[in-house]
Amino acid sequence: MYELRDTIVAVSSPPFGERAIVRISGQNTLGILQQIFDIPIAEGKKGGVIAGSVAVNTELRIDAQLYLFFAPHSYTGETLAEIHLYTNPSVTGALLEGLLSKGLRMAGPGEFTARAYLNGKIDLAQAEAVNEIIVSSNRFQLAAAEKLLSGRLAETTEKIRSALLDCLSLIEAGLDFSGEDIEFITRTEAVQRLSAIKSGLERLASGSITCESTLDLPAVGIAGAPNAGKSRLLNKLSGCERSIVSAHRKTTRDVLTSVLTLKHCRCVMFDCAGLIITAENILDELAQQAAVESLQNSSVVIFCVDVSKEDWSEDILIRQLITPQALFPVATKSDLLSEKSLANRIAELNKLFNAEFLPTSAEAGIGLEQLRDTIDKKLIEIALGDTKRGTRNETRETSLIALTARHKQAVSEAIENLGQAINELKAGNDEVTAMLLRAAFQNISDIEQQHVDEEILERIFSRFCIGK
Repeated sequence: MYELRDTIVAVSSPPFGERAIVRISGQNTLGILQQIFDIPIAEGKKGGVIAGSVAVNTELRIDAQLYLFFAPHSYTGETLAEIHLYTNPSVTGALLEGLLSKGLRMAGPGEFTARAYLNGKIDLAQAEAVNEIIVSSNRFQLAAAEKLLSGRLAETTEKIRSALLDCLSLIEAGLDFSGEDIEFITRTEAVQRLSAIKSGLERLASGSITCESTLDLPAVGIAGAPNAGKSRLLNKLSGCERSIVSAHRKTTRDVLTSVLTLKHCRCVMFDCAGLIITAENILDELAQQAAVESLQNSSVVIFCVDVSKEDWSEDILIRQLITPQALFPVATKSDLLSEKSLANRIAELNKLFNAEFLPTSAEAGIGLEQLRDTIDKKLIEIALGDTKRGTRNETRETSLIALTARHKQAVSEAIENLGQAINELKAGNDEVTAMLLRAAFQNISDIEQQHVDEEILERIFSRFCIGK
């Protein structure tokens, strides 16, 4: 897959930035630099930042800075150079073309990071973290990927592997000396240890940010009865006329989306058909089905109730149709009531729904900023895992570790093998228990694979961009 004897080159900066970065790595890096720079560059000198000029081609030379790192003290573990220059894409392209003509090879997707992994500079999970940092679209994904890059997942799995190996060795010692009157660990104690290990893996799986799932923005749905003010609220929050606003009921039939930018992240906010208790026709039934399904899959649901209505019995029944991960109730059309009447109505709603309603008005702009802040905070809580799953410290310890699909699969398989091992241990089948524990140990070891085939490497690094 990767030919490490080649010297590779790629542009590692965004295409339209002011500063271009051309990265070179490999055994012929110094030889190439000696050809294009106007300053002497020798193996014996220390690396660092060197100012000079670089020959773009035979006719053009421009000022540049050279960042030079000698092997093995570089990102890739090889002699690596970065040429930084302030120029336009045409000049950068000409420089790259000239370097390729000198025998360098264009780097493949993620090849710089792949060399870092293959040369033992980073482990496989850290290599995957590099790509997650690049593609992260909000601060939660970035924080999770940074923890992965720092080796937090390796630290966590190493503790689990150690505890698992200790318990396995005691069980196998009992098997080896089964003819002797020696008990290395009781079944009760072994079950307790393995249950604790399994719980730790379950916290890791459920409390972590899953990279693939967070590549898509979190969804925030707007729910409520027909004509509850949902469409107007979406338009005001998103700043564009995304939904049709009408006094007629059932104007919205489909699920309409808009991207909402908050203080700390972005989300996809959507408006769907108003929820109804009884469908009058097939169109109502299909719209209702789409609305409920979308709302059930949302991170947060804003539940709208028209505070100016006299009867909320329909809204009470509608509220029972949805069970989202997080729900925030708002009282819409609050501008239609006097201050005193609004306060009384809000108190009634709070008591009726056993929830704290936020008075809002899309028409008058009442409560919209507070609503945006509330959505932002709720998404923070969900992303950081500050739920009632366990203690706050336990949740925070694992919540910011990013898991790729590969990691998630390995953890899930380990949990399954541990669950079966515990059942077999309780049944007195120690040999089967030991076999399952070995399988679980291998599952966890697979996260930081030391011997990984080219197919897995290609699958991991193919998602990278060129130059990383």
